[in-house]
Amino acid sequence: MRRMAIVIVAAGLAVPAVARADGAPVAPVQGGAGVGVPGGSVRYLTVDVPGWTVLERVGTHGVDSWQNLRGQFGVPGAAFDGSTTGLSADGHTLVLAGYSHRYPPRHTRLLVLSPRRFGAHVRDRLTLRGYFTVDAISPDGRRLYLIHYTRPRDVLHYEVRAYDLPGRRLLAKPIVDPREPGEKMQGLPFARVMSPDGRWAYTLYSRAQGAPFIHALDTRAGTAACIDLDGLTNPGDADLRLLPPRGDRPLVVAGAAGPVKLVDRRTFRVSDPSAPPKPRKSAARHAASPDRGGRLPWAAGAALLAAIALLGLTTRAARARSAA
Repeated sequence: MRRMAIVIVAAGLAVPAVARADGAPVAPVQGGAGVGVPGGSVRYLTVDVPGWTVLERVGTHGVDSWQNLRGQFGVPGAAFDGSTTGLSADGHTLVLAGYSHRYPPRHTRLLVLSPRRFGAHVRDRLTLRGYFTVDAISPDGRRLYLIHYTRPRDVLHYEVRAYDLPGRRLLAKPIVDPREPGEKMQGLPFARVMSPDGRWAYTLYSRAQGAPFIHALDTRAGTAACIDLDGLTNPGDADLRLLPPRGDRPLVVAGAAGPVKLVDRRTFRVSDPSAPPKPRKSAARHAASPDRGGRLPWAAGAALLAAIALLGLTTRAARARSAA
């Protein structure tokens, strides 16, 4: 909870304890780990200098290129665990979020770049009327997902919107769960992971009342699903986190002691992790137990069989001598 409070203060906002799904403002990040594609070896981070922003490209051997950008921008934050967003999965589009010195901001500034080996080409500078934060970006970099605060002084009122970057236009319809379009989900974003292909953004949210939930955003199709995690408590109290999904395996919600919930990434069905199978005793240990079902140890059984055979031979010999 302390870390969450620090992030909120850094954003310069007075955020209440509850906010709608994808709704709690997370400040842009400067420094730190920056942002990269899932499984990639290159990351981008920003450093603030008076009136400018330094964009650094960090590879396996450290900073391999950098450039100055006019204005103050940061890598968009996604959740309070320090996760970030803004870089498309194909690595060709990077969106930075501008800082505002007033709250609520009347305009939101975004910087769209094409990352390159040496420096980045500035493709566009966008100014949106109102208060927006960056939530995710599609794998091909054509669609940006934003949180629009319809009442900037009350972060409980917001909507998720999609922005067409090539067309430079905000799409009209908000992004909602088609299964329950009228349901209002409230919570704070604690953790974020992406699918291996960069298509799905999974965000773990905490509720002030009730079970936490996962907001699954399909950045390619422009749809979302809210997945309730019944039986779990506040992620901040239970040390809940999301493990990066692998292949077609379920999404894992883990606690301090290990997995606590599994989410089918196609059906969104939630299940409990199966209990580990009990260790089976080996055949030797099973046979060596003298009190299991009246069975004797194998050595004693072999001795008994040998004694029976010897008794049989002795009896036959005695009968033969008697007959003679």
